[in-house]
Amino acid sequence: MKTLSSGAPFCLTVTLLDGIVFAPTAVGHSVNYRSVVVMGKAELVEGEAAKLRAMRDFVNMLSALLGHRAAAERNRVEGHHGPCRAARGASAKVRTGFAVDESETTLHRMDRCSPMKWTAQAPVPDPRGNPAIPVPANILHYSRPQ
Repeated sequence: MKTLSSGAPFCLTVTLLDGIVFAPTAVGHSVNYRSVVVMGKAELVEGEAAKLRAMRDFVNMLSALLGHRAAAERNRVEGHHGPCRAARGASAKVRTGFAVDESETTLHRMDRCSPMKWTAQAPVPDPRGNPAIPVPANILHYSRPQ
């Protein structure tokens, strides 16, 4: 965060592998994926009110994803080195389908795509936490659409 807050340029890349594409020839193999790249120059969010607003926005986004309410607390914001913000550009790319090889007819081909799935595992408790507090059902049974 200190490096980002200095105004250093950044590039964040996330790629989700959706499947491995097998083709009749080695050069035809591929992968199906979803990818996004975000580039920019980070800016430090200054001032307690702005930090609290940015943290609330982030917590609200996570709460919506996880399906439970959480609060960005003022005492958690004080002395915090961020958050940082500011993207200058972004791009996304998606590849779907089967092998692209027009040299053979499809009647004599054995193309396949092995789909990959991202699945949540059972939550791992923090050993510093209280084991008597039950895991909320929405976290225990968390899943994301494929």
